Amino acid sequence: MTVMLIILWLILFVLFWPLALLALILVPVLWLLSIPFRIVFWAIEAVLRLVKAILFLPARLLGFKARA
Repeated sequence: MTVMLIILWLILFVLFWPLALLALILVPVLWLLSIPFRIVFWAIEAVLRLVKAILFLPARLLGFKARA
């Protein structure tokens, strides 16, 4: 995947170098801006897993085994 991205970037650099340089600058900035959204997603996912575990606790205590 990484090699493919590098090759695509090199092709873009050869064909239209200003856009390639702009992408090289903007990708890390966009990655940094997305960090808070990923943290919120992880927090929501953790709360939903906790709720699921609490809801299924009685069944687990009674010995129910989920099929894989």
